[in-house]
Amino acid sequence: MSELIKLNNIIKRFYIDTPNELEILHGIDLTVNYGEFVAIVGESGSGKSTLMNIIGLLDHPTEGEYYLEGTDMSKAKDKELSRVRNKSIGFVFQTYNLIARTNALKNVEMPMMYAGIDQRTRTERAAKLLDLVGMADRMRHTPDELSGGQKQRVAIARAMANNPAIILADEPTGALDSKTGRVIMDLFHQLHEEQGKTIILITHSQALAEETERIYTLSDGLIVGERRGTGVRAGSQLTDFGPVTPPAAPAEAPDMQTAPAQSVSAIPAADPAPQAKTYSDMLDLVIEMQEEEEESN
Repeated sequence: MSELIKLNNIIKRFYIDTPNELEILHGIDLTVNYGEFVAIVGESGSGKSTLMNIIGLLDHPTEGEYYLEGTDMSKAKDKELSRVRNKSIGFVFQTYNLIARTNALKNVEMPMMYAGIDQRTRTERAAKLLDLVGMADRMRHTPDELSGGQKQRVAIARAMANNPAIILADEPTGALDSKTGRVIMDLFHQLHEEQGKTIILITHSQALAEETERIYTLSDGLIVGERRGTGVRAGSQLTDFGPVTPPAAPAEAPDMQTAPAQSVSAIPAADPAPQAKTYSDMLDLVIEMQEEEEESN
């Protein structure tokens, strides 16, 4: 298999050139091939979130090289990172990161709106994706009307919105009970097995990591182990959603000169950088979407 992601000697420091300078990642070498299901496993404080932010193009490494589909992203400008991130990476977070006063359908539409996809196309695709994850009957519900498992299914549908090459899942079952977490893991397995999606699972759970094809172990900012997983799901609880055949991805819009700094599906759970500008952009988009909806009614 050919390499989709290649990290060479990635180092990440914060508060550079101050008395509080802190190095979190100490030289990470890592590869992920097209179509792989890979786990990065480590305890709290091991550097998982920092590594996820770099893999997800949410942050720059201080040193080292990051190749995504053969292109070195480590020196890319923020605008280019935003474009590639929205097109190539779908994010699923432990805390869902859904927009609170916006229904499931509009949440799934959000990355497509950043990509400049027209309203009719993105609404049709969002509805099909929600049906894909078993949420067709809840698409008009807001997050506070959904259970944790239902919110995470919406988040997975949102991650698929622009048909990304990679799904990056950060502790996606961490806030769920074991049965609901099992359903979410089974859905990831289906996306991988039936659609060939590349999935990177960030987790502290050795049991979940074992279900993937390859496992990297991270400790104190270093990769301390790499081994094969079983690739076998444990005790499936998946509701039968039918074969995972996603709707066709929307045609790519022309490159937008005013692309926002970060897609809503790419808001990190924790990031030292301020988020105010992104949050403001997000609210502007929500208002614009609500105005569109009112005009169409």
